[in-house]
Amino acid sequence: MTSRVDVQPDQPVKQTRHRGVAGEHIPVLLHETMGALIGNPSGVYVDATFGRGGHCKALLEQLAADARVIALDRDPSAVAAAKALSAGDTRFNIVHNSFSQIGAVLEAELTTASVDGILMDIGVSSPQLDDPARGFSFRTEGPLDMRMDPTCGPSAAEWLNTAAEADIAEVLFVHGEERHARRIAREIVAQRPLHTTTELADVVASLAPTRKAPYKKHPATKTFQAVRIYINGENEELASGLEQSFGCLKLGGRLAVISFHSLEDRHVKQTFRAWSQPPALPRNLPIRADKIAVKGRLVGGAIKAQAKELTLNPRARSAVLRVIERVA
Repeated sequence: MTSRVDVQPDQPVKQTRHRGVAGEHIPVLLHETMGALIGNPSGVYVDATFGRGGHCKALLEQLAADARVIALDRDPSAVAAAKALSAGDTRFNIVHNSFSQIGAVLEAELTTASVDGILMDIGVSSPQLDDPARGFSFRTEGPLDMRMDPTCGPSAAEWLNTAAEADIAEVLFVHGEERHARRIAREIVAQRPLHTTTELADVVASLAPTRKAPYKKHPATKTFQAVRIYINGENEELASGLEQSFGCLKLGGRLAVISFHSLEDRHVKQTFRAWSQPPALPRNLPIRADKIAVKGRLVGGAIKAQAKELTLNPRARSAVLRVIERVA
């Protein structure tokens, strides 16, 4: 059992003694997340992004026998991985759905949709990234897919091979903050059809300026990020998931969100700020701003992985954890 604390970034991180390698799942910011999320050991918690269950298993280990954990994931492979955990622990249940549907899922699973804590670990998971067949990575050749749920919607190849050049450029600029979006979009259209991850990566790399020093990041990093976000509707999913998740919390319940790139973190930060600050008031209105109720209370600031965790798991370097507690 554990009591909830307001975890700060300088607290030690508990990790197993192994390094993060391809194909191996190591949950990021595990100690900080569990410490901030768990308040009632007998409560109801939601892992809105099961992945391979690292956070979920830690959550179950620290909860009481009468607690309950509901997990969601839109990836059929993640759901299949969760079935073994579901069979071995009656407190746990997995639902194949995205976190943008969390309100409906909880209404179906519970007598009340109010829960003690919700975790959202945003973005692509290590197993997805490391499986060439999923098409998320430019480092290995595979089909240009990128769908988190391969049973739904067009693949990245299907969209890139049919979309207008202007639409591709807009996606690369908006979702990837790619400065060379127009040039890349023009070359994609010129070289299509594209079918594999390496074909797309080579198109982008061919436009990169020649440098003697090696690139810190692959030239195709932003392009792959942008296409993945667009194909999976991740911005819309995040906006809906945050709103619904916060609305499903009990008073005193907490929402913890782990993001991995600046666009996601910016959205989470701005949303949490809006919930935790009173609205701007006209100067002459006879009401003090501190007397106006707010929905939430920020639990610390941005929490990032410390040196020890980064040594064990280099992929944690871009992870940011933010936590908010519902107070009204």
